[in-house]
Amino acid sequence: MQAAEESEEDGEFPSELRYDIASKSWVVIASGRSKRPEMFKEKEEVDPVDENCPFCKEECYKHLVEVSASNKIEDPTSGLPDNWTIAVIPNKFPAFMPSEELNEKNENGLYRRMNAVGYHEVIITRDHQKSPGKMDAEEIKELLGVYKRRYLELREKKFVNYISIFHNHGKRAGASISHPHSQLVTTPLVDVDVGFALDTAKKYIKRKGKCLYCAMQEWEMEKKKRVVYENDLFLVLCPFASKVAFQIIVTPKEHSSRFEKINEDQLDELAQAFSAALKKIYKGVGNPPYNFYLHTAPCDGENHDYYHWHFTILPKTATFAGFELGAGMEISTVRPEEAAEYLRNI
Repeated sequence: MQAAEESEEDGEFPSELRYDIASKSWVVIASGRSKRPEMFKEKEEVDPVDENCPFCKEECYKHLVEVSASNKIEDPTSGLPDNWTIAVIPNKFPAFMPSEELNEKNENGLYRRMNAVGYHEVIITRDHQKSPGKMDAEEIKELLGVYKRRYLELREKKFVNYISIFHNHGKRAGASISHPHSQLVTTPLVDVDVGFALDTAKKYIKRKGKCLYCAMQEWEMEKKKRVVYENDLFLVLCPFASKVAFQIIVTPKEHSSRFEKINEDQLDELAQAFSAALKKIYKGVGNPPYNFYLHTAPCDGENHDYYHWHFTILPKTATFAGFELGAGMEISTVRPEEAAEYLRNI
């Protein structure tokens, strides 16, 4: 989640720099270059069912890791049941692979290397045409439940210190196969962005005596300017220092460092909030390409209770070019307050 301890007095200058206190980075809100929020809505492109889609073929599921049928877990060793809804398989082309050795090496004190040891799984929902933005809350809950179960199982494996769960929707968001699917990757290293955020959060709680993310949420819930949706347990908002137009954060209101500790009641409320967020993006921005990913405390055996887990949804409403890549500052052309108001009313 992102924000800053800022004044709510908005200036009239057409562009401004906003500081993300969690990542210690700046973003440019160039509203002078922007279109109105509703002008970002694209014509929905319906992807035809590809006869060669690998995820629509039963032979793809010979090596099942887990299978769910309408939120009931089935025995994966029995094969794919006729009524399956979500299946988990090993990635055919994994970036990380299981091994008993990291085989760390150091060349001349300058270069370090190790085996990319870990697990790389694909979490596939059955309906080729039903992306998460079209799913109802019960279907989202089933998907989130699979995320949790896979997380709990894999965190116990050797060399698993961080687990990344993410979903790419659309070609421009990196989805090489259009059939809806999420991915889970475990690594022996902690996510770089999470590492920065952990360091900032730890220093903040030592200095202020409270969680940085809780402090930001209290401010957001008081001002309501950037809140898109909320229920009893979860908050959906466009962060103060949004990296892209219509960026959304889905975060628990109560302090919690670990997604995998979520209980059944919390899972219900998270599914409602997540479903609302995705539907608003789908309807309001016209089913854009997007990525969503989970940031949660590492499973490296350390105490990270000062962290606050959350999901981030990043629609692809623009293309990063030379400035963003060279300067390391993203440019968003819609003020988060305007994006939140637009999405809130959908």
